[in-house]
Amino acid sequence: MRRVQFWGLTVFTLFMGLSADKSYAQDSKPDKQEVIQQIVAARNFVFKVQTVQPTGPSPNRQITSEYDLKISPDSIISFLPYFGRAYTAPMDPTKGGIQFTSTKFDYKQEARKKGGWDITIKPQDTQDTRLMTLTVSDNGYASLQVISNNRQPISFTGYITQKKSKR
Repeated sequence: MRRVQFWGLTVFTLFMGLSADKSYAQDSKPDKQEVIQQIVAARNFVFKVQTVQPTGPSPNRQITSEYDLKISPDSIISFLPYFGRAYTAPMDPTKGGIQFTSTKFDYKQEARKKGGWDITIKPQDTQDTRLMTLTVSDNGYASLQVISNNRQPISFTGYITQKKSKR
């Protein structure tokens, strides 16, 4: 009888120790929603594209390449694809997508009622891109709509993530 009690007590103690370690590990690491909130508040994140939705009858396209929109407090770097109708051709044919770096832009961020944020970006030093609207959920999923002066609007879905630190 004592032997059963001893093993039962040993197993119980081991189980409690493991579960305490696990709960401590979870408490010490911030959860995904906290990280998303921090990077959105700091204006320091990357929107990674997964799907493109062109305007009109064109089908949605899954993206396998590394397209993104990098947001910093002092700059916006856009490297996005474009599928759709352009009203004027670009002067440089290698700049076929939505590619620019902006250091002069308006940035407005509003919290949504059911969680997440609506972010409006108006670049002032680009020729084509007029307005970018980024909707971010509190778990990091996001959608981006780009309105241009010389092209049909286009939408993207994906997620936001922390910028990788430069070493």
